[in-house]
Amino acid sequence: MAAKPSLPLACPRCATRYPLDERFCTECGMPLTYAGQVDVEEPAHGSREQARKINPQYTRGDLRRVVTARQQPEAELIQMLLLEEGVPSTLRRAAGFDVPDFLAAGPRDVLVPESGLAVAREVLHQSDIIDQPLSAPPGMSTAPGRPAAMLLAGLLVGVAVLVLLILLLIAINN
Repeated sequence: MAAKPSLPLACPRCATRYPLDERFCTECGMPLTYAGQVDVEEPAHGSREQARKINPQYTRGDLRRVVTARQQPEAELIQMLLLEEGVPSTLRRAAGFDVPDFLAAGPRDVLVPESGLAVAREVLHQSDIIDQPLSAPPGMSTAPGRPAAMLLAGLLVGVAVLVLLILLLIAINN
């Protein structure tokens, strides 16, 4: 049994398929265009492959900031983590920061649609990029802030040293 020959040409108006030896559609007279092989799944490359990974249920709603990356490469890594879970994302330069000579420098906001926000936070929490569990409201961390505690401790030590110096100067002058 012979295989059915593929019909790689198609009419752009009526979509009738033709073999390579035809030039015009016999139905409507339009010039034929190359349409590729019939019933062949072409491998996806680049942006097509990424688009196939996106889960349509995570594409609804306005864009919301899920995290801010320190620079472009870190933001792209976060985007790839989200894409592996089917969550689409986009990057935006953080407000008030511009380094024209170093285009990849500076913080980037990672934005996701509202419908994918909870999944994105969970993925980033599991990968230790953010320290917020899903139950925490946006912008509120349930873990104690170590940088803030260290800053407060340093400030208290500085004030204590300043008070001791003032007391020492008063004692010397008397």
